[in-house]
Amino acid sequence: MENRSRFGQVAQILLVLFGVVAGVGGGALAGGVTGYYLASQAQQATAAVVQPVVNRNPASTAQPAQPAQPAPSSQEVLPSSDAMIAAVERVAPAVVTVLNEMGRGTGGSGSGVVFTEDGYILTNNHVVEGAQSLAVVFANGDRQEAELVGTDPLNDIAVIRASGAVPAVANLGSSESLRPGEQVLAIGSPLGDFRNTVTAGVVSATGRSVGSMEGLIQTDAAINSGNSGGPLINLRGEVVGINTLVVRGDTTGMGSAPVEGLGFAVPSAIFQMVSEQLIANGKVEYPYLGISYGMIDGSLAVELNLPVQRGALIGQIEAGEAAQSAGLQADDIILASTARKSMLVPPCARCCCNISRPILLR
Repeated sequence: MENRSRFGQVAQILLVLFGVVAGVGGGALAGGVTGYYLASQAQQATAAVVQPVVNRNPASTAQPAQPAQPAPSSQEVLPSSDAMIAAVERVAPAVVTVLNEMGRGTGGSGSGVVFTEDGYILTNNHVVEGAQSLAVVFANGDRQEAELVGTDPLNDIAVIRASGAVPAVANLGSSESLRPGEQVLAIGSPLGDFRNTVTAGVVSATGRSVGSMEGLIQTDAAINSGNSGGPLINLRGEVVGINTLVVRGDTTGMGSAPVEGLGFAVPSAIFQMVSEQLIANGKVEYPYLGISYGMIDGSLAVELNLPVQRGALIGQIEAGEAAQSAGLQADDIILASTARKSMLVPPCARCCCNISRPILLR
């Protein structure tokens, strides 16, 4: 019994000691687990705060930074330049320098463009005016004699014909589809020395009037002496105009300021009609109505209290001519015509260019 008592006492002491150790160890373990949990939560919270800042700096992300793209070189050709180059390459072989020998050691030069396989060439009337003989020099340097087919001084258009085979033929385009701001190119031989010079610009306006010439294309492409008769082309490589003149100074009489970038070309809607008649007949015959008239614009409409802002106001009727027979009277306004549109550009104040059935407003 005594041994059992002692054993019980020892057992009780051991249980107490075990309880103390377990308590201390358990507390430490619990504290360790709690500390680890709190530390993990703090680390996650810190990561959640830092991550957006890291994403704003590509250099600190795991993925390597992409190399910067080099800026386009100034030597690279832009798409618009490609179109311009292609257009020039289509037309330039058909562009010629026109040589006008007037006799007595005098002469002049201009430009032109081959527009048919059998050697017909468009140029200006003033380029071939007074010629005793004509010759053309092609873009490749070959020279041929040429003959005058016919001229139209009113539209400043002439057709000549080369004596032999031609190296290329230009395609004709529609001037009626041109819009202000559209890019165009002029090709010619300025001063007669710089063969096949190309200048670029835009269509500034259409339907312009300069002196007695009407319906002209206005462009800011540089046109110099010797460019006359050369082609004005669009970016499809089509001839839409024949360069004819430039304005160098103020034409209003209101000042003497220099003027730049005012070039004009006869549109294809006119020169195609003219060239067809010159090839067929050697001349252009314009129907004559026997009237004088003035073109109406907004200012004239306000000044005369007219009911319209566009049209032709008839001034006088000549006795015995077609207009009188048709019943036209002074102060009638011509608003439209049943004639072909390309015939509507009047070259002078005595001719309405095939306005056959006017719509009158009295």
